[in-house]
This record gives sequence, C-alpha cells and structure tokens, in this order.
Amino acid sequence: MGEKQLNYFREKLVAWKDSLLREGQDTLTTLQNEPLREPDVTDRASSETDWSIELRTRDRQRKLIAKIDAALRRIEDGEYGYCDVTGEPISLKRLEARPIATMTLEAQEKHERQEKVSRDE
Repeated sequence: MGEKQLNYFREKLVAWKDSLLREGQDTLTTLQNEPLREPDVTDRASSETDWSIELRTRDRQRKLIAKIDAALRRIEDGEYGYCDVTGEPISLKRLEARPIATMTLEAQEKHERQEKVSRDE
C-alpha cells in the first residue's frame, strides 16, 4: 500500500475516532446536566431504559476506539492492510468499508464459520 493510501486511511481512522470521542463527551455532558429522576414511575422507567441503551452503545464505541487505535498502530508499524491470518493484502474495498479490518474477507468468513461450528457443538 502506498504512502498516499496509508495517509488516507490514517485520516479516516482519526476522524472516526474523533467523532466517537465527541459523541461520548456529549453523552457525558447530558448525563451531568439532565436530571435522572422523573416524578412519574413510567417516565422514570422509560428514561432509565433509554440511558441503559445509550451507555451500552458508548461501551461498544469504547471497544471500537481500541480497535481504531490498534489500526493506527499497524499503520505506523507498516502492518496495516495485511491479513493477520494469511499475510495477504486486504482489499481496498474491504478496508474502505471496515478500516479496522485485520483479515481478508475470505479469512474472516472462514473464522466466522469455525466460530459457528464451535458454538453449535
């Protein structure tokens, strides 16, 4: 992968991470500024459910940020864009769709089939 392509993916990953961090900060600000206690029991239950979903989303995003950081390290180490399993280049189309990909599409599909078999047993 050329330097221009690596810079493109670096910028894409950094922008994605910044966006996730901003969303997390917005959630934190809202949590600090909005009252969590609703006078009506039904409203309170609804509000707590909404916040529970929001916090689970933020937890998933925290894990995603770790994957983005790992992808940025792979760029710096010269390993970005290569499959962890086969060592083959990951297609640009796959990286465009999922810039944190660590496996080629074929290796990922094989991995998922093996996971399914393991779960079914």
